[in-house]
Amino acid sequence: MNDYIAKMRLDGKVAVVTGGLGLIGREICMALAQAGAKVIAVDIARVNGRAFEKGLRTAGLDVNYENIDLAKLERLDAAMDALRSKYGYVDVFVNNAYPRTKDWAARPEALKLASWRKNIDMQLNSYAWLSRKACLLMRKRGGSVINIGSIYGVQGPDARVYKNTGLSLPMAYSAIKGGVINLTRYLAAYFGPYGIRVNTVCPGGVFDGQNMKFVRNYAEKTPLKRMANSEDVAGCVLFAASGLAAYVTGDTLMVDGGWSIV
Repeated sequence: MNDYIAKMRLDGKVAVVTGGLGLIGREICMALAQAGAKVIAVDIARVNGRAFEKGLRTAGLDVNYENIDLAKLERLDAAMDALRSKYGYVDVFVNNAYPRTKDWAARPEALKLASWRKNIDMQLNSYAWLSRKACLLMRKRGGSVINIGSIYGVQGPDARVYKNTGLSLPMAYSAIKGGVINLTRYLAAYFGPYGIRVNTVCPGGVFDGQNMKFVRNYAEKTPLKRMANSEDVAGCVLFAASGLAAYVTGDTLMVDGGWSIV
């Protein structure tokens, strides 16, 4: 008889989570740690990082904070090698960071070329370079790479949801998340023979205190009639990281309450 609960466990595994102090990142770290993994939360918020590490360690979870600036692409290979040297073989790597410029949300009419380039570099290029490096580090015994995508990597935005809310969707976001999804497919195909699985978890809108008109508009368009929460995303990341998903690779796992089917 198969022990499916045992397959979900990550005991003895090392998991790296970028953007580990963000709304979704914190939940991913806790989910992986509760499943038994030694988790390395990567972020640039040094003070908050130490407090997060201390709090979860007090709760009996093996979570470690590392300060790495993912916007400095030329340093990422060395940073990954340092994590490997300090913590051992990386079994799970989660690309979850969300670095962006202050003018990130500018409408296409006001978008500056320098801003576009910087956001593509900080998000899409860092995801690509880190995923590549993680796969190279996993070639000895396999592993799981999980990229965090978005519904807007698979479809265009519905402008009606944003009407009169003061919110907008950056053009770069769609380009980045669409690129992340096909990057995942490429890496899954290339590194599959090494026992490396690469998947994209694609959340819908995650509630984070947004304008209530937007929340209502969003919920009305979604079959489950609510926005996602960070726990919804973390649970699916845990599935993709675990042995329960041993034959799942190159997949785009939608965590959107049905948004993308209607």
